[in-house]
Amino acid sequence: MSITKSKRPFFGHYKKIFVNEFRGYSGKKLVGDIAAGITVGAVALPLALAFGAASVDAAHAAIGIAGGLITAIMAGIISGLLGGGSFQISGPTGAMAVVLGTIVSGKYGITGMFLATFMSGLVLLLCGLLRFGKLVQFIPKPVVTGFTSGIACVIAIGQLGNAFGVSVTGETTIDKVMCFFSNIKDTHVLTLILTAVVVVIMFVYPKKWGKYVPASLVSLIILTAASIIFGLSGEKYGIRIIDKIPRSIINDEVLNLKNVDLEMIKSVASYAVTISLLGMIESLLCGTCAAAMKKEKFDSNVELIAQGVANMAVPFFGGVPSTAAIARTSVAIKSGCNTRLTSVFQSLFLILCMFILNPVIAQVPYAALAGVLIVTAIRMNDFKTIGSYFKQKLYEPLVLFFVTMFATIILDLTYAILIGVGLSMVIMIKNLASIKVTVEEETLIENKDCAVVYSVGAYFFANGRELLKAIEKANKQYDTYIFSFRGVVFVDLSAEEDFLEAIEYIKSKGAEYCFVGINDTVMQSLKQVGFPEKVGKEHIYANLEEYVKMASNK
Repeated sequence: MSITKSKRPFFGHYKKIFVNEFRGYSGKKLVGDIAAGITVGAVALPLALAFGAASVDAAHAAIGIAGGLITAIMAGIISGLLGGGSFQISGPTGAMAVVLGTIVSGKYGITGMFLATFMSGLVLLLCGLLRFGKLVQFIPKPVVTGFTSGIACVIAIGQLGNAFGVSVTGETTIDKVMCFFSNIKDTHVLTLILTAVVVVIMFVYPKKWGKYVPASLVSLIILTAASIIFGLSGEKYGIRIIDKIPRSIINDEVLNLKNVDLEMIKSVASYAVTISLLGMIESLLCGTCAAAMKKEKFDSNVELIAQGVANMAVPFFGGVPSTAAIARTSVAIKSGCNTRLTSVFQSLFLILCMFILNPVIAQVPYAALAGVLIVTAIRMNDFKTIGSYFKQKLYEPLVLFFVTMFATIILDLTYAILIGVGLSMVIMIKNLASIKVTVEEETLIENKDCAVVYSVGAYFFANGRELLKAIEKANKQYDTYIFSFRGVVFVDLSAEEDFLEAIEYIKSKGAEYCFVGINDTVMQSLKQVGFPEKVGKEHIYANLEEYVKMASNK
């Protein structure tokens, strides 16, 4: 697997990708793509409904659910055909749902969400054209893991209202938690039972069956059947259901640029940046992982362009933001996906569901969607990686993980990424600036007490004095101090003054000194400030053996 980065014009580069992908395409491969598309569609259907519902407030639930389905359809076609790999499956995701709920409940409502989606698409398109595709590689894995776990918590918390059948409102996640506990006494028991049934089904459902029919779809079928048969949505039971969705790939409300003004653009700009960052991170991480699974090349810049075009288009159909999703993409690969047509066939399957199964989808209880989202949120966590941090006692990754996770829950998602990356940079600088200095007594030259001062790491302005401190803390004074720089990978020029101070200290004790094992890179840096001349070139040797040979012959 590799990520390509071509300087060829986009259309010429895309043509080459397309030609290579479909070289030798056959009827057998077409059947494989159709079968994989249907399988992915079965997985995408409940997720599209659930994430669409989670993207809006209760007042716009029908629009959100329809928007989730429309997004899965349109993104599947646009991102699928234009994407940077043959395997990417795009649609609404949990991370996006977290941001959108805040926008919809704000000043500009649904229109603000559509505008933020369009603007995020423009940002992604520009990032692709400017070849920013590899920037995601600079986000450390503990930050990504913590960010994902934080989003999972926010998704689960956001579904507490639908799961317990109570009203949960608030601008922040903390506000929603407080509101939930204030209203928990009003729990609708039957709603809670239905949610629990979905959770149980999804956890006990055999994995081998999931290859053919996903547990989320089975859960929705069972609860929808119960809703229809027993009339759960009636006054007697009071279970909330979707009620209705449009039989069209154009929603009841869409982006109308005539309703957009400069104040609205300024208001949603920060959300647009957040959505674009989430789209970039999710899509490129998904592409990288999927390319490794399928052992194919993945073009990160082309993928950003595809995601940008898709997100600019879906608001005009009434959709929500989309991004490539690892769950659906991995299903596509495992189901025998050959080309990007799998994504198109997935969308065609969803269109059929929209028109044929429309009356059935209208009967899906919100409790079922809540159960699907809660289990999805739980499975979003990379427990294997998190467990390895604890098992191996990797304290720095754990700090990055928990700080990013709690920042994601408590603060804006963009701030969470910035905080995680910023903290990782601080930790990295701390580690780079660390130097380990040890003094070991060695019998190297007859009738002389020798100490080899080993340095391992990088010398910066902040730690240059560690050399002198190690000498001062030594058990005794020696006749000769041999500074072994074989393990020094970098020297900041400001540390040179500290080296000279250590030498002066040794001279004051009447001892001899020398430097051995300085690599070419470090030596080049020291030469810039005339260090060899200041300490005397006769005190610098290529290695320890050379110095011992010279001293023994005196």
